[in-house]
Amino acid sequence: MNESLIKYKLRDGRFVPPHHDGVSARDVMKWMTRGKRAKWPRHVPNRTFVPPPHRVSGDRLAVTWVGHATALIQTAGLNILTDPFFSKRASPSQLIGPARVRQPGIALQDLPPIDLILLSHSHYDHLDRPTLRKLSRKHQPVLVTPLNNKHHAPWFETTELDWHESFAFKDVKLTALPALHWAKRTTSDTNKSLWGAFMIETAGGNIYFGADTGFGAGDTFREVNRLFGAPRLALLPIGAYEPRWFMAPQHMNPQEAVMAHQLLGAKQSLAIHHSTIQLTDEAIDAPSLALAEALRAAQLPAQQFLVPEVGETVWIE
Repeated sequence: MNESLIKYKLRDGRFVPPHHDGVSARDVMKWMTRGKRAKWPRHVPNRTFVPPPHRVSGDRLAVTWVGHATALIQTAGLNILTDPFFSKRASPSQLIGPARVRQPGIALQDLPPIDLILLSHSHYDHLDRPTLRKLSRKHQPVLVTPLNNKHHAPWFETTELDWHESFAFKDVKLTALPALHWAKRTTSDTNKSLWGAFMIETAGGNIYFGADTGFGAGDTFREVNRLFGAPRLALLPIGAYEPRWFMAPQHMNPQEAVMAHQLLGAKQSLAIHHSTIQLTDEAIDAPSLALAEALRAAQLPAQQFLVPEVGETVWIE
């Protein structure tokens, strides 16, 4: 594999993002006191769908969007769960903090056997410790995560990866990749653990899990295409992006997600990281509406970049 052009720096035991120096408390206060947040409904009911299959063999590929950045990927006889978040709130406490307005598309107890968990970073809407503990007890999956996240979920057989390090698991190969983001769980651990995206290489084609990332100049996506070619499937975040002056370094908007889809050369993309918990200012339906408009502007068919319903299983050709 060619050398990566996108690198972080280490400074006093912290990972410094390649695109900015992090989120300042002053900027957080400026954003929180502007009072321009759209009002979300307290609850949105899910449609009912046929449950996902127990397993999917060979080159067939099924993806079920559970909600937010949680997706069930089924291929090559494996069940892979991304950033499992099933709790009521993305918070240190289940009494306060951002609450989900949609229930998980699959109840935790109804998941098929989980073989592998991809954990992208330590933010509460991605690293949900109560959920991880329950998954560990029931499924005993292997956990793969970027550097210095193992201690957040000590119940697993865990492999930590630096950017561009790989791990072979049965018939797939997993590689951690750069993302334009950051990490934090407490007042003292900002960027002490690494964050990232993942590539899942299978005999039936590659699957890119974009997790949580800004767009920047698009270099992370150009590099993925340069190193791995066009993925069969890309799971790309489209939500939590307003206001742009604050969110742009860490979260793509739908227009940028379409550009990421094009730079990756993805044969198919699915939208994640939206319409589940309110983290930022945009309305609950703004990401899907803006994505549809961005696809029209780019003269791309809507079928190239789908927005599945929560709980819907999509079969990838």
